[in-house]
Amino acid sequence: MIDVLIIGSGGAGLTAALSAQEAGASVLVVGKTYPTNSQTSMAQGGINAALSNVGEDHVSSHIADTVKSAHGLCDEDMVRKMCADGPETIKWLESLGVPFSRLDNGKSGKDTVAQHQMGGASAKRACYAQDYTGLKILHTLYDTCLKEKIEFLDEYYLLNLIIKDGVAKGATFLDIRTGEVKQIDAKSVVMATGGYASLYHGFTTNAYGSTGDGVAAALRAGGAVSDMEFIQFHPTALKHSAILISESARGEGGHLLNSDGERFIDELKPRDEVARAIFAQIKEGQRVFLDVRHLGEDKLMELLPQEIELCKIHEHIDPAKELIPIKPVAHYTMGGIDVDYALEVNGIKGCFAVGECSNAKVHGANRLGGNSLLEIIAFGRFVGENAYKHSIYASSKPADATQKEKDILEIKVLFSQENTSNFYPYRELLGNLFYEKVGIVRENHQLHEALDEVISMQIAQKEMGISDKNQTNNQNLIDFLEFKNALLLAPTIISAAIARDESRGAHYKVGFENEDNDFKKHIVLQWKREEV
Repeated sequence: MIDVLIIGSGGAGLTAALSAQEAGASVLVVGKTYPTNSQTSMAQGGINAALSNVGEDHVSSHIADTVKSAHGLCDEDMVRKMCADGPETIKWLESLGVPFSRLDNGKSGKDTVAQHQMGGASAKRACYAQDYTGLKILHTLYDTCLKEKIEFLDEYYLLNLIIKDGVAKGATFLDIRTGEVKQIDAKSVVMATGGYASLYHGFTTNAYGSTGDGVAAALRAGGAVSDMEFIQFHPTALKHSAILISESARGEGGHLLNSDGERFIDELKPRDEVARAIFAQIKEGQRVFLDVRHLGEDKLMELLPQEIELCKIHEHIDPAKELIPIKPVAHYTMGGIDVDYALEVNGIKGCFAVGECSNAKVHGANRLGGNSLLEIIAFGRFVGENAYKHSIYASSKPADATQKEKDILEIKVLFSQENTSNFYPYRELLGNLFYEKVGIVRENHQLHEALDEVISMQIAQKEMGISDKNQTNNQNLIDFLEFKNALLLAPTIISAAIARDESRGAHYKVGFENEDNDFKKHIVLQWKREEV
C-alpha cells in the first residue's frame, strides 16, 4: 500500500510529492492529464514574496495586503504562515533551478530575483520569469520529480474517494486509455485537483477540465466545502477567446481604455473592483481595451512575449501598435474543500487538500494577485509533510472493493444506455447561465432563477448520456463525468450566493452593496447521510 496518494499533478501536487518523498514517504501522483497541461502553467504574472529586491517591503505588509484583499474573510494565522513562508519558498524554487527574471544589482541568489507590482499590492512583490512564471515553475517541479524517480499515473480520471469509518483509504479512477475502473489504496490522500471556474464554460481563462472534480468527490465522500460563492473574475481576458492577459501587463504600466479613449479605473486596484468597472462599461455599450502601446515593442518583448504572441494568434492584432480588446471572465475559485490548520479535509480523516481545490482561508473574498502560486508551493510543501505524518500511524489494511464495484456498475450503465440526450448544449447553457446570473454582479431574483434552471438540468441529466461507446480513450465519457460534477457543484455556489445578502470582494449583490459584519463568516456546506 502506498503511503501518500496525490491526486492532481499540477504545481500543488508536484510540490506535495517532493515534500512527502523527502520526509520518507512512498508516493504516487495520479493525474487526469499530464503534469505540463495543468492550470499552473496559466499563472503568468508572478509569485509573491516580500524580498525587498525592488524597493522596501516587509512580510507584515504582505500579510496586511492579503487580509485587505480578502475583505477580512480569512484566517490570519494561515495568511501569516503563507506570507512568512514566501522568502523561503523563493529560495527553495531557486535551489531547484526555476529561471526567475533577474536584476543586475551585484548581489546573488534570491536577492537578484526581479519583482514587479500587481493589483492590490503595496510594493513590488511578485517574482516572475517574464510572463511564463507558472509554466517555468511547473516544468522545474516536474523535472525534479522525474529526477527523484517519483511515480506517475497519467490519464487517470478521479471517480470517488474510498472511505472507511470516516477515514480515507484511497480512491477509484477511470483509466482513460483502457476504460477500466482501477482502485488505488493508500494510507494518506492529498487532493490537488484544481478549481471549478469552468462551470463558466466559454467565459473562463481555465481549461475545459477545471470542473471541480476533486471538490465534488470530497463532497460526495462526506467532506465539507466552504466559500463556494467567491469566484474571482480576471479583468483582462482576450475578448473573443477568453485567454488570459496577465495582470503583469497592467503592473508594468498598461492602461484600460473605453471606446472613447478614456481611462475609467485605477488599473492596480484589486481585481474585483477592476472587473466590475470594466463590466459596467460594457453594460453601458462601451468596448474596453488594454493599451500597452506606450511601453514600446522592445520592453513588451522583454517582459510580455507570451502575451504579445497570444494577441497576434487569437485577436490578430499587434499590441505594440494596436489596442487589445478585453473582457472580464471567471479565473479563480477562492472557495473549495474545507480544511483545518493541517490542511486535512473537515469531515474526512487522512484526506488532505491543497491548492485551488482547497479552502485554506487565505484568499477570502478576493485573492491577491501573485498569492496563488505562493499558496501551492508553500502549502504544497506543508501538506506533503502532514500527509506523511498521518501515514506513519495509519492502518495498512486496504479497503474492500465496494466503491470500485459501484463505479464499475455506473460506467457500465452509461455504456448501455440508448437514445440518450446530448449533454453538450446543456454544458454551453450552464456556462451562459452562470456568467449572466451568477457572475460579476448578482441579484437575488436572478440567483433564484439560476438555481431553478440548474435543478431542471439535474432532472434532465437523468436522460443524458454518451454517444461514443468505445471503451478506450473516450473523451465523450470524460466530458460527461465532468459535466455531472459541474452540475453537482452548481447549487452549492448559487445557494451560498443567495444566502450572502451583502457585497464582499468578488461577491457583489445589487440591493446589498455594502459589507455586513453579520456575514463576516464562512458559509459551509456538507452532505449528511439520510440516517443522520
